[in-house]
Amino acid sequence: MSFASLNLAPEILRAVHEQGYTEPTPIQAQAIPAVLNRLDIMGCAQTGTGKTAGFTLPLLQLLVPFASTSTSPAKHPVRALVLTPTRELAAQVEESVRTYGKYLPLRTALLYGGVDIKPQIKSMQSGVEIVVATPGRLLDHLEQKSINLSQVQMLVLDEADRMLDMGFMPAITRILAALPPMRQNLLFSATFSDDIKKLANGFMRNPIMIEVARRNAPAELVTHQVYEVPALKKHALLAHLVKTRDMQQVLIFCRMKRDADKLARQLIRDGLSATAIHGDRSQSERSLALDEFKTGKVKLLVATDVAARGIDIDQLPFVINYEIPNTPEDYVHRIGRTGRAGSPGEAISLVSPEEMDYLTSIEKLLKREITRLPLPLLGGDRDTRSPRERESGTRPRGADPHSTTTPLSDEERRERSEQRRVREAKESGRTRRAPYQAGESVVPPRSALPPALPSAYPHFDFSKPYEPPSKDTHVEV
Repeated sequence: MSFASLNLAPEILRAVHEQGYTEPTPIQAQAIPAVLNRLDIMGCAQTGTGKTAGFTLPLLQLLVPFASTSTSPAKHPVRALVLTPTRELAAQVEESVRTYGKYLPLRTALLYGGVDIKPQIKSMQSGVEIVVATPGRLLDHLEQKSINLSQVQMLVLDEADRMLDMGFMPAITRILAALPPMRQNLLFSATFSDDIKKLANGFMRNPIMIEVARRNAPAELVTHQVYEVPALKKHALLAHLVKTRDMQQVLIFCRMKRDADKLARQLIRDGLSATAIHGDRSQSERSLALDEFKTGKVKLLVATDVAARGIDIDQLPFVINYEIPNTPEDYVHRIGRTGRAGSPGEAISLVSPEEMDYLTSIEKLLKREITRLPLPLLGGDRDTRSPRERESGTRPRGADPHSTTTPLSDEERRERSEQRRVREAKESGRTRRAPYQAGESVVPPRSALPPALPSAYPHFDFSKPYEPPSKDTHVEV
């Protein structure tokens, strides 16, 4: 099948061919005819399958009859609305619309938060047919009455699963209420959870299901690997892997924004070029970080799950889970950044003992066990092997031959010994404390009480029953 056989306008085909594409991907081959037939569709496809063009191309085709060179805003009402969960993904979709629609007199607006709303309002006042927006900023425009959605004919929810994860359901509900009931609805998601199906049932009309590849399945060209490593050793292991393997472009995932910033600073101190991207960064900072990562100026990009949505890089060789996600679906989202467009990729996860339950859930979803790799000797570790063992690469004497971890360093031994001492002291204190008998005073001896509080604080007599203060009592501190 070729794009020419999909009944697309010559202007659209010209733009497609200029991008070097001649044949549609599986998701495009199924979605484009369905959208052109005015059907509601639910599309399940992983990142890198050509999903975005799968809805932007037919969207443009359906708007060809409304293309106008008139300068009157009335000739350019909003006819198509695309909602995405993040600014990066919105920018990616808007770029796709502009790329494939550059030979059509159709106007596009990109609406997202974190930037001044006034230029966006001015753009809407001049009239646009296609709006790509994040839910929060679109609600801002609705509240300011700077956008009119009464003539929308097509609604697209892209990355719908992530929208739900980010708590956008109330915003989506309000937006749906502002749209005309007779419209075409397209929903795309990397996974089809029960929540997604419930959402679809609330606003779609007999949608057809389009699914490419196995549901919740990662890309086939991705190699999955796990290092079982104590949390305190993760940073050293990450730096070791990047340096010894000369990794040139690595997307690294953390769960929390503050952890992403902290890890990026640590990697920079290690002499590595790194930066972080997350929701607290301004739009200009996020755009700069992405540009530097794509062009190779920065080798390591530390990201949170939300910020990574919209990162679209062909032939990204490595994704490293510095902290594995607590939901297996997020693992699929993360590693979907590598192994794309026929290029192999590696997904490396650094898993601490506390995260093993999460790893088990991921393996259950993947229906296979992920390969465990032996932990290399890191800085601060002492090699206890004999010269012969060192030469042959065998494990230290007395070590478990099936273990995937190295012997503990002196620092780790001291830390674990201290943790064990504190734990045993607590347990010992609990066992020595006899239960109070009926009638026994619960007041501890004076020697066990803490030092007296400073005179600036009110005095409380713990030997007397508690009596709430009267309403007119006033205590100065």
